[in-house]
Amino acid sequence: MSVLVVGGAGYIGSVVVEQLIEADEEVVVLDNLSRGHRRAVHNKAVFVEGDMANEELVREILQQYNCDVVMHFSALSLVGESVEKPMLYYENNVAKGIALVKAMLSAGVNKLIFSSTAAVYGIPEKVPLDEDDPTQPINPYGRTKLQFEQFLADCSQAEGLNYISLRYFNAAGASERFGEDHRPETHLIPIVLQTALGKRNAVTVFGDDYPTPDGTCIRDYIHVVDLATAHLRAMNHLRQQERCAKIFNLGNNKGFSVLEIIKVAQEVTGKKINYKIGTRRPGDPPVLIASSHRLKKELGWQLKYPEIHQIIDSAWCWYLKHPDGYPE
Repeated sequence: MSVLVVGGAGYIGSVVVEQLIEADEEVVVLDNLSRGHRRAVHNKAVFVEGDMANEELVREILQQYNCDVVMHFSALSLVGESVEKPMLYYENNVAKGIALVKAMLSAGVNKLIFSSTAAVYGIPEKVPLDEDDPTQPINPYGRTKLQFEQFLADCSQAEGLNYISLRYFNAAGASERFGEDHRPETHLIPIVLQTALGKRNAVTVFGDDYPTPDGTCIRDYIHVVDLATAHLRAMNHLRQQERCAKIFNLGNNKGFSVLEIIKVAQEVTGKKINYKIGTRRPGDPPVLIASSHRLKKELGWQLKYPEIHQIIDSAWCWYLKHPDGYPE
């Protein structure tokens, strides 16, 4: 049996592929390279350049390589872009995702692990967030992810689809081989480290008047390797269940403020990191922290790298080796 990783040339997908191969899984990566990088594909994975909306191609891959599980990482994920281009996000994150599931079911493959997001919750009523909290997304990105989750639930009932949806909080860090190279980069830790490398003049802190200890937003950061191991746990669980339709939060269960991230990055890099205070971004909640209790209880998942120093240090080591990311 093989695993089809859709979006395996992206940040999280590349690390998950690495973990799958280390676990002696046969892996096929499907990616259209619109946001991913060919050099981020593990050399032991089969790579197919193509789009998940191409149902004929997906069916051919599933049948040719005898795939039993699909992991879906191919959503677009920039909140600001989703506000400016909602049609692009609904087309990619909903319509193309539907085409992927349609191709899977027509090929007789009914196990899917979906890369979801904490953005489905919107502005939380309490923290830490658990999976039963209200889902009230405040931007098209979060809404498209939630709509696709609802589609999966309906397909589970009507079509026998088995799935696990993992709602990520903030993936960060790197493995030894693969790291974060978004273009444009919008995530805090890479921006902070790019500033330490001299590739940016300063980090913009979006607001310092929130009701938090230092006035800056607090977020939950999870090491990308810990996130990847959760996908392997989910895969094994799916393979053992006759029926499965589950949602799990995937986070660190603790939060760090923007200024704390900058302080730790200065300690890790040994460099002064300049920052400036900007205005708040609309819709930014003061605090966003996950409860991953359900994932730990049901799948036996445990964090290996819970400390923010570990997370930032792994990212810094990768950037020192790859200061320009993945050269095209």
